[in-house]
Amino acid sequence: MNITAAYTDLYQITMAQVYFSTKPDGRAVFDYYYRSNPFDGGYSIFAGLEDVLDVLENLKFSPTDLAYLEQQGFEKDFLEYLKAFRFRGSIRSCKEGDVVFPTRPILQVEANIIEAQIIETFLLNILNFQTLIATKASRIRHSAKDGVLLDMGLRRAHATGGYYASRAAFIGGFDGTSNVKAAEDYNIPCSGTMAHSFIQSYGDELKAFRDFAKVRPKNCVLLIDTYNTLKSGLPNAITVAKEMESRGQKLMGVRLDSGDLAYLSKKTRAILDDANLEYVKIVASNQLDEYVIKSLKEQGAQIDIFGVGTNLVTGKPDASLGGVYKLSEYKGEPRIKLSENLIKVSLPYKKQVYRMIDANGKFYGADAVTLYNEDPLTHMEHPFDATKRLDLTALKQEPLLENVMDNGKRVVPSRSASEIAEYSKSRLEKLPEEYKRFQNPHIYKIGLSPKLKQERDALILKHKA
Repeated sequence: MNITAAYTDLYQITMAQVYFSTKPDGRAVFDYYYRSNPFDGGYSIFAGLEDVLDVLENLKFSPTDLAYLEQQGFEKDFLEYLKAFRFRGSIRSCKEGDVVFPTRPILQVEANIIEAQIIETFLLNILNFQTLIATKASRIRHSAKDGVLLDMGLRRAHATGGYYASRAAFIGGFDGTSNVKAAEDYNIPCSGTMAHSFIQSYGDELKAFRDFAKVRPKNCVLLIDTYNTLKSGLPNAITVAKEMESRGQKLMGVRLDSGDLAYLSKKTRAILDDANLEYVKIVASNQLDEYVIKSLKEQGAQIDIFGVGTNLVTGKPDASLGGVYKLSEYKGEPRIKLSENLIKVSLPYKKQVYRMIDANGKFYGADAVTLYNEDPLTHMEHPFDATKRLDLTALKQEPLLENVMDNGKRVVPSRSASEIAEYSKSRLEKLPEEYKRFQNPHIYKIGLSPKLKQERDALILKHKA
């Protein structure tokens, strides 16, 4: 997508004009984080950072953007400022693909407040969506175990959101996508079968299968449920498979897209094996998600490849991640947002986040938020319960936020979707199983350093007074 700086909410530009007129040089720090895990789960997979950095390096207002803003009543001196607008700030972030948790900073922006404000909407739009979909994909991968997972959701996605959904799904653990453009741009394995309309257009199912196999003999998958799966589709597929063998070719698979997938897959597997076609894979699709796949596995379904669409790319049942972008420091002074809802009270100052690692190299179940450049902690404190603290002296403390952009330029090497997916897999393997279960997962502890808690509590008292 060609994203310009106008890819934002109007109020960002409105506030920017006021800043431009009154205090154009204020340096600000904003935190990006979210307040609760999606899908009632125990973790999320951070995704979208590479896309954000790519856009920010070249972000500007186009001539047509500026002409439109002039029509909206923005003053000419401010429009001249926007004409030269570039993001020249810094970003510190955890690595894309990492396992992340609620309420702790995932990413921090430090920049002139106008620049930091204008990029907010775009940043939230990309990171919230891709993190949501990568997390959904990770849950589906957990159910599928070693089964092959294909994203087939572009037709059901929310417009161009399907493009980013394919990338996020790959990071979250999927093996490939049917989305040609995303596969091309992100170097994701591309895969596809056929539609029922292809078979219907022939009127003769066997003829349709034969033509498809002759023209596309490599990775050939035949859709066998157009008329009758076991009495028509499967026997015709077996006929074509034998004809392919006579030409020195092999049918890759058959696809089930309706009916009782557990029953049909078991019957299909038995019939294929009886025909000495043990190598033919069984592909299944039709409203799959982590719960349906888990059930199919428990029923002993003989499915090798799962094609997942709607429930993946829409993040069903959660509509969004709900990530937020909060000011934590301005001109070197701390800033805080208060609320009657404690989870909505923000954390002041520029910060670092440490992950606790146990003696076996596993995540201990705790992240600590500290002031920037604090010494290693001896303990962390509960954000709001003064009676709770956790001794950290026996644990390794891994800093999570690293510099990824300075003065508007990337300072870390670009990482491919494959590299990020491998990293995410390695990080998820360090997360204990109790945080991955679907029902009542363990709650990952997020604590504060004593200094940060003291500073935050002092600000709370100051503003309440």
